[in-house]
Parts: sequence; structure tokens; C-alpha cells
Amino acid sequence: MKFRPHALLLALVLLCHWAGLSWLSEQAQQGRALVLMTDPLFTRVVTPAPAPRPGRATARLAQVAVADVAPADAGTPAATPESTAASEAVPPPAEPAAPAPDASAPVAPAVEAAAPEPRDAGASLDGWPLDTRVSYQLKGYYRGPIWGDARVQWQRQQSRYQVRLDMTLALVLRLSMTSQGEATDGGLVPSDYEERFLWGVRRMTFDGGYVRSIDGRALAPAQTPPHALQDTASQFVELSHRFVSGREKLAVGSEVRFWLARPQGTSLWTYDVVAEETLQTPELGPVQAFHLRPRPIANPAGEITAEIWFAPSLQYLPVRVRIALGGDNFVDLIVDRIEQGAPPPRPAVEPMNP
Repeated sequence: MKFRPHALLLALVLLCHWAGLSWLSEQAQQGRALVLMTDPLFTRVVTPAPAPRPGRATARLAQVAVADVAPADAGTPAATPESTAASEAVPPPAEPAAPAPDASAPVAPAVEAAAPEPRDAGASLDGWPLDTRVSYQLKGYYRGPIWGDARVQWQRQQSRYQVRLDMTLALVLRLSMTSQGEATDGGLVPSDYEERFLWGVRRMTFDGGYVRSIDGRALAPAQTPPHALQDTASQFVELSHRFVSGREKLAVGSEVRFWLARPQGTSLWTYDVVAEETLQTPELGPVQAFHLRPRPIANPAGEITAEIWFAPSLQYLPVRVRIALGGDNFVDLIVDRIEQGAPPPRPAVEPMNP
């Protein structure tokens, strides 16, 4: 066979071009990081309050720091025990009874009820919490004792949301998980998810119940409505909202199910509410919380699982998260501080025409 240097050179050039294009494509995928929202301004510190009843928009009913409470109007005199007792002793005058209708009088036709005013598009999202940051103290074990801190931060701009979980181990190692998407009446609908660990970055995109990894590989689709498909970061806020809205029952013996998408694949997760416990927290004191434990999965996509504790007296937020890392390795997060942003200003009420 006759040696053809030109053909060999052409093959080498084509091979180099292919390798270069593959490398550029990989770098472009890796560089397609999420655009993070600007951190909100937190103005309030949340403390335990009487547990609200589920099914109401209770995300703004928790007590806040004393400095956040507006002082009483100085021009209004305070009620004294004597004035209070006097007002209770004298009953209010009874209103005169309305005269009985005359049976012979003609009956007026019923007035048609006025059509309800159109609902504000943003009002349907008022049940979601204000911008919130939950800070945790972290301890655990991974080839030896570890410690650090963590935080879960939720924020929303119109209907767009972001949930970010950040962990710092031994003041050096940093891990983060970020979820972005749409907040709807039916729940969170993730569109993008990103994990940043020591060994690199992993991302997923969501589209109508289907999940695609960073390399374009389609993960197993979840045969379920999009709002029932969550990721590792969004699940914390999604579960909290289900409980506070009454869509899911938070009581010992109940269960909650949803599809969870991870870079390794999707699985149907079931959390059992196994107990109601009193947690001793560093700053907030004893807090009553419900303990959720995941059931074993038939074909797990990894060894990482999380047990979560939700506190009704703290807006049903996750106050403890214990993440099992396989074997004896784990990290345990216990709530340390909860901060929230100021509520949006109420629209001015226009005076009625006389």
C-alpha cells in the first residue's frame, strides 16, 4: 500500500478540529451557569408564634422582632382598667327591631348580584412566603467529625422564584444547590437546577415534566403534572407551602408524595410523618416540629437521603434537615436564625364619591 502523507495530514487536521469543537461544546455547556437573583434585604427576625391554621395565607403571620413592630399612635389615649371596667358594666343600647313585612305588600324583584371584580394576577401568589433566609448550624461526620453552617434562601420576583441551599464545611469546603422556576397556585414548577460541589458542576433543565441533564441526556420522565416534579432544593419550600396552604396534611401518620429529579435520574419519593418532636434550638429555644422520613426507594439514584422537620409555629419552615451521605456519613442542620423581607406596600384605597 502506497503511503499518502496528504491523506494522513488531512485525517489529523479533521481529528484536531473534532477534538477542538468537542472541547468548546463542553466548555460552553459548563459555562452556562444560572443567573442568580440579587440578594434581598432582610428586615425582620422571625420567632416562634402560635401555630396558624393550615389552609389560609399564613406566610406573614409569624411574630417578628420587637424593633419591627410599629409603635402605637401617641395621640390615642391608652385604655385604663377603670375605663375598661366601666365600658363592660354598661351594656350597649339595643337596636330597634325591624318592623315585620306586610304580607299584602308587593314583593320587590330580587336584585342580581354584582359580578365579582377581576382578580389581581399577583394576588394568587400571596400565599407564598416573603423573601426568607433560614440559617443553620451544621455538624456531622465524613471520615471524621465535621462542622460548619448552612442556609436555605427563598426569594420571588413576581412569579419567578429561586431557592438556594448553601453549606460551608470546616470553613473551607463549600457546596451549593440552586433551583429556579415559576411559583404557581398549584406549587413550584422548576425550570433549572444546578449543583456545585468540589468535583464540578451538574445541571438539569425541566420542560413539561421531562428532565434533561447538562450533557443533553434525557433523564427518565416523570409521568405526572409539572408542579408535582421537584428538585433537591425546591422540595423544602414546596413541602412547606403544601402544609401551610392545607394541600397536604401535617399530622403523625400522614404521608406526602412527589417526583424528585436529580442529576442521576427521577424517582417517586414518599415522606412519612413519623413523629411530633420538641427540638432544642440554639437561639429560638424549644420548638415543636413534625419529623418527615423518606421511604426506601426501589432503584435509588444515589445514597443521599434527607429527613426533614417542619415547625408550624415558624411558618411551617424546615427547622432541621439531616442528610445521610451513605454509611456512617451524615450532616445535620439545626435552625439558628430566620430572617424575612418587609411585606410589599398595600395599595392605597381611593375614597368613595359622595
